[in-house]
Amino acid sequence: MRQLIVLVVVAVLVTATLGSSARASDLIDRNAHGVTLKINGKGEALITYSAAGKRKRVLAWGAQNALAPTTARPQISFRLDYAGGWGKYHRDYWKTFKGSCTKYDGPALAWKVTACKAPDGSYWALQSWQRALPNYGVVPNFAQAAWELRLSHWRGALPVLQIETDWAWHQWDHLFGTFTYASQPVFGFRSTSSGVPLDAYGRNIYVDTFGSVYGQGWKRENSFLTHTHTGVFCYSFNPHGSHPSGKGTKYRATVEGPGVTPDVMWQGDPAGPYDKVLDLQKNALITDLGDRQCRAN
Repeated sequence: MRQLIVLVVVAVLVTATLGSSARASDLIDRNAHGVTLKINGKGEALITYSAAGKRKRVLAWGAQNALAPTTARPQISFRLDYAGGWGKYHRDYWKTFKGSCTKYDGPALAWKVTACKAPDGSYWALQSWQRALPNYGVVPNFAQAAWELRLSHWRGALPVLQIETDWAWHQWDHLFGTFTYASQPVFGFRSTSSGVPLDAYGRNIYVDTFGSVYGQGWKRENSFLTHTHTGVFCYSFNPHGSHPSGKGTKYRATVEGPGVTPDVMWQGDPAGPYDKVLDLQKNALITDLGDRQCRAN
């Protein structure tokens, strides 16, 4: 038996304003196409794309990597100028932007649109995925189905999303794991009762199920917060209220990187038919996590 806390996320749509710090530090826009990325030697990125019938240019600067969770200062975030540099420099800055996208030789990225290596050796990347899909395979409306274009800038290793599979109550598929960056847990300090982060440190794990009762292909199963202080999470594919079990033939989980680091994704198979010996081994792993909200009995 395991005691599980399931937190249902509510999508929060945040729009960055001209020349201000973006609350969701790496969200650039939604349903973008024709995307290009250029990097210069001044630590700036120029993103050009089309969305909502308009050609757009966004200048980004002022952020790299992420802070470990703290209440002492805000999380790192980009400065974003949606006029392509007008707010920082002048109206035609984007026309004179001297930069390029040199060959990317960094770690593999999930949901990659494009990525570049900067002159200083750091990396910039744009990724796109459907973060705001509704839970339990519900058909999304237009806003929920949006593909979010997300920007990152980092050096060093990526965040690590570690997930194990076993069984809850000896029958339901179960995921548990940790989300870490620079060997430190990733978590927030405040959230709503439904699991929406109220600070820029909190992160939801977005879990999709493949080939389930929700229909063919990938469908959103649920989303839930990493736990404060531990970065641990756990989730059982049992029925939830009027929703049937979302058991699938494979699972994947995506999470926004902390600060302005890249978003990362895990994909794997369910544990299969119940195996008592293996379950005891996985129970020991859960206990070793030292998290009161994810317990094996």
